[in-house]
This record gives sequence, C-alpha cells and structure tokens, in this order.
Amino acid sequence: MHDADREEESHTLLGDEGPRIGQAMRLGFVAGVIQRERIPAFEQMLWRVCRGNVFLRQTEIETPLEDPSTNDQVHKSVFIIFFQGDQLKTRVKKICEGFRATLYPCPETQAERREMAIGVMTRIEDLQAVLGQTEEHRQRVLSSAAKNVRVWFIKVGKLKAIYHTLNLFNLDVTQKCLIAECWCPVQDLDKIQMALRRGTERSGSSVPSILNRMDTTEAPPTFNKTNKFTEVFQGIVDAYGVANYREVNPAPYAIITFPFLFSVMFGDLGHGFIMFLFGLWMVLFEKKLIKLAQDDIFGMFYGGRYIIMLMGLFSMYSGFIYNDIFSKSLNIFGSAWNVSKMEWYNTTKFPPNEPMKTILDQDGLLQLDAAKCYRGTPYPFGIDPIWQISDNKLNFLNSLKMKISIIFGISQMTLGIVLSLFNHSYFKNRLNIYCEFVPQLIFLMSIFGYLVLMIFIKWFAFDAVSGKIAPSLINTLIDMFMFQAPQLKLYGGQVGIQSLLVIIAVITVPWMLFVKPFILRNEHNKRFQLAIKYRDVRMLRNGGLGDETAEVMHHDELQRQDSASSEDMMDQQTRSEPEFDFTEIFTHQAIHTIEFVLGCISHTASYLRLWALSLAHAELSEVLWDMVLGIGLTMENGFGFAIIWAGFAVWAVISVAVLIIMEGLSAFLHTLRLHWVEFQSKFFIGEGYAFKPFTFEFDTSREME
Repeated sequence: MHDADREEESHTLLGDEGPRIGQAMRLGFVAGVIQRERIPAFEQMLWRVCRGNVFLRQTEIETPLEDPSTNDQVHKSVFIIFFQGDQLKTRVKKICEGFRATLYPCPETQAERREMAIGVMTRIEDLQAVLGQTEEHRQRVLSSAAKNVRVWFIKVGKLKAIYHTLNLFNLDVTQKCLIAECWCPVQDLDKIQMALRRGTERSGSSVPSILNRMDTTEAPPTFNKTNKFTEVFQGIVDAYGVANYREVNPAPYAIITFPFLFSVMFGDLGHGFIMFLFGLWMVLFEKKLIKLAQDDIFGMFYGGRYIIMLMGLFSMYSGFIYNDIFSKSLNIFGSAWNVSKMEWYNTTKFPPNEPMKTILDQDGLLQLDAAKCYRGTPYPFGIDPIWQISDNKLNFLNSLKMKISIIFGISQMTLGIVLSLFNHSYFKNRLNIYCEFVPQLIFLMSIFGYLVLMIFIKWFAFDAVSGKIAPSLINTLIDMFMFQAPQLKLYGGQVGIQSLLVIIAVITVPWMLFVKPFILRNEHNKRFQLAIKYRDVRMLRNGGLGDETAEVMHHDELQRQDSASSEDMMDQQTRSEPEFDFTEIFTHQAIHTIEFVLGCISHTASYLRLWALSLAHAELSEVLWDMVLGIGLTMENGFGFAIIWAGFAVWAVISVAVLIIMEGLSAFLHTLRLHWVEFQSKFFIGEGYAFKPFTFEFDTSREME
C-alpha cells in the first residue's frame, strides 16, 4: 500500500512548470465548505483557471448550518481540491476566497490528521460539557428570577409612574424644590397631609412637604366614590356622560330603577331565577373567576355580575306579580273566579260535575265574564291564575301592562324633573327654578299626570261588573284636547277641570320660551347701565370733585343698584361670563322648550316598550312550551315519555339561548335607553370630566402586558 501511494504521488500533472522527469512531486490539497448553489460555478472556475490541473471532490452536508452573522439556515457542501505546485495553490485559494468558501487547515500526513481529529473530538466534548453546564446554570438563574420577575415589573412600573408624574412638577425660583398643582377630594386632605408627613420622616428629610388649598375658577373634575357593587351602575351613567362637578348623580337611583324596569319587560319567575343563580354564582366565586374575566365575552358578564343578580331577583318579583313561570301560572291562594256560573257550563252538553279538563279538551275555549263568575274578592297577590287558560287573556294583560307602563314612565320622568330642582338649587339658579322647573312640572302634571290620575280613578271607581261601561282613557284624552264633553264621565265637573288643565299646559309653553331670555336681557342691560354710571363716577373724581364726594356718589349708586337687582344677578356678576348674545340665548331656549314639550309626548310613548317587550317575552315563552314540551305532555301513551325526554333538552337550550340571553340582552338595551334618554335628559347635563387620581394599578398592569 505504501508503494501504491508513492506510485500515485510520483505521477506529474501538466502545468506551467513543465514536466519534471525523474523528480518525485507531492500533491497538495485544500479543504473547506461552500454554499451548495455555488458548486457548479466554483467547479467551472477551477477548471478554467487551473487548466484542468486540479482534482475536485465534493459532497453535500445533509444537516443545514446556521450562519453566525444572520442566524439563517444555509445548505452547504464540503470539498477537497488536489493540486501540484505553489502556483496552483495560490490560484485555488484566490478562487475559494472569491466564492466565499471557508477553508479549514488539514495536516498532510495521516498521523497528524488522526491526532487532529482526536483533538477536535476532545474540544467538542469539552464544549458540550461547558454548554450543558451553562444551560443548567441559566435554567437555575431563570427559575430563581421567575419568582421575582413580577415584583420587578411592579417596581419598574411604579418607578416609571413616579418619575413621569415628577416630570409634571415645576421648579421654584430657587431651583431647590418642586411645586405641583393637582386635584384631590376635600375629605382626603388630612390623609394626604399625613402621607406627606410620613414620607418626610421615612426619607430623613429636614424640609417638610407643604400642602396648601388653592382657590381657582377652573371647573373641578367629578369624583364619585364607588365599590364593586356600585361600580357597574356608575359605569352605565358615565357611558352616557360624566356628570358636571356637584351635579346630581343618577347612579344611586339607577340601582333600583334599572333592574326594576328590566324586570317589567323580562318578568318571569323561572327565567329570572336562572338569571339570579348565574349572577349569584359569579358573586360568590368572584375571586376564583377573576382569571376567566380576562376573556372579552365572559369579562362583560363578570363585570356586571351584581346587576345581573339584581335583574334576576327583580324579574322573579315581577314574574310573581305576573304569575308567570315558564309561561305557566301558580295557583297558590285559589282562584277568585267561579266558572261554574258561566252559561255554557250549565248546558246539557256537560254534566254538572264534569271536570274542567274535560270541558276544555272538548270546547277548547274559556271566555271569562266578570259579571257572572267573578266572586268579588281579588286574588291576594298578583294576577289570578285562571287567566292563564282564558281565551281573552291578552285583552286583560294588554290593558293592565299598558297602564302600568304609563304609570312607571310618568313617575320616572317626574323624578327626573324633581332632581333638576336640586341642581338649580345647588348652583343658585333661581331663574331656572321659576322659568324651567316650575313650568315643566306643571306641563307634565297637567296632561300626563292627569292621565295617571284617570287610570287610578278608573281602577277604583269601576269594579268587575261595571267595568264594561267604563270610559276609554284614549277617547277621554282626545276629548280633553278638543274641549269636548266625554260620553262617559269619570267624575263630576270633569269637563271644566280638563279644560283648565289644557289651558294651564298651553300657558306653560310661552312661559318656558319667553320669560327666561327676556329676564336675562334685562339683567344684562342693568349691569351695562351700572358699568356706565360707575365710569361716570370715576370721571367726576378725576374732574375736580373731592374724594369724599366722589366716594359717596359711587357708594350711593352701587347701593341703589344692589337693592334693585336680584341675588341671582349679583351672583352672576362675580363670575366671568361670555359675551351676551340675546339671539343665541333665545334660540337655545326655544330648542330646549320644543325638545321638552315634544319629548314629554314621545317619551311617554317610549315607555310603552315596557308593555311590548313583556308581552313578547310571555308569548315567546308560551309558544316554546306548547311547540316543544306541550306535544309530549298531551300524549297519554308511553311514546310521550320519549318525546318529553328529547323535547326537554331542546326546550332548555332554546330557553337559555333565546329567552334568557337574547331576550335579556334586548330588555337590557331598552332599559339602558329609558335611563339615558327618557330619565337623565330631564336633569342630567353630563359635560364634566372624570377625576383620575395617581395610581399604580393601571401602570402596573400595562407594564405586565
């Protein structure tokens, strides 16, 4: 084998140096790696430059290598080039350098190559050991750091928040202390002072922090203290608009009125109980469910868990009033109707002791006649269960629910107007009290308050027997505006009282429209004349009169003007006011008057949605029961059990998905509109801005994200 090597090495290659006969030449070689796609051009270049006097062998590297500069995966090939002579060696290396091939040193003898391979393997093993130890050390460091990373994020977030706030401070003239102006609740001034004092003591500073209360003409922000229960109601109000500073906050009233009006539309004892259980479950396990609240959909339900619980509770109450549980009724106290006195009951078609079920199965109709079968004593609580199987149920329920919708609507609008009185009184706007609150209340009570009064008169003046001849409220209201005598009267002197109420309501419209703008113009003219007289006094003083005379004239004029002007005008004089524009004020008052007058009519009609959605919910519940569970319940054979078993699942899914979720969302949106438009528009301006105190909560959560 040694001879064969010698023999191979003794062959000479044709080159520029020419043949060297009788002289043994050793072959030189270089080895390296090159990108796989450059191999064809690389091989062609070697052949042309070296004139075929080199021998190239290459093979592909199966595993892609990582480029240390770009971290990209690159496919490469390993090659070895044999040549003879230093001149070819120089050419080969330049070609390799041009094709960006990486050359690696390789010993010429086999022993040296074996020794080098052993050294490389040893270094690889050492590097693998170092990498393994480094990986283990990094894992330990990261594991220990993971325990503190949240604390570090919180600390960094707090430091960023503190320094960001400090950047808002101003330096004083001496450049030695910081001055800041901020808003804070008045009742928390003592807490802030104690916190500043405690911070001074802990920092070891000899200069205490000074807190002074300043007077300003800027409108302060609005701050309403909330807890986890009242937060959702305050959020509903703030979604419409943030209250002005010291303006009446509708949120405390919405805690009762919002779930109550929702229950009027959603009234069902069974559906309300399911909603109440869902809200109660979120309230009881609120700490465990806080992680699930990160989801957008469940987060909305979780945020409103208290209002969902209240809506379900109030819906149970309304469902008990409606005597409606999954479209069925509960006969707790016994019906106040005796259907055996009906004419069709005593016919020869049915025996005297025939069960009611047999009669209803054959005839299918039950028309209740109060004059014949009403016992005179009403059902103790809620609606009598006999109406559930009555054929004229809708006529009775429509009349009842329509009337209570009007009563609740007028009551809530009246509450809104009364709350406007508190706003006017606090801000000392006596002109608004006499020119807005009083005529608005009179207008609402003259027409719609009288309508509510007629509803109660009709309920108390007519019983079940005389109810057939009771006058229609709609016709009575039309006759009232037409100044006509109704065909059927509710009480004596009705025509005169109704005519007087219409006249009073008509008078309040120009009262709201004209009085306030002209009073404001008169006050402006008085202030203008006062300014002219005050200027004349100053001119007399400068013109030569004595100081005492001028001062007396000035004091007398001011005193006469003060005694002639109202207290409200003097309050307005102390405040900076925009330029007076009578046209703009009159236009604004006209818009406000038209909006209120038309709004009373449209808002009253809008409250009829309470009746409409309640009727729709009850009818959908009844149709679902009859079309799904009713089929199986009416079957008397064994096959009906299978129908009930399969139908119950369908009924339960549709009840939850449609009647509870979709109908509940619809009732929620309608309740939201009633509060925003019909209720809050009577007193709520909502043009303030929220108080945003310095806190770490928002900054910390943002840093963690």
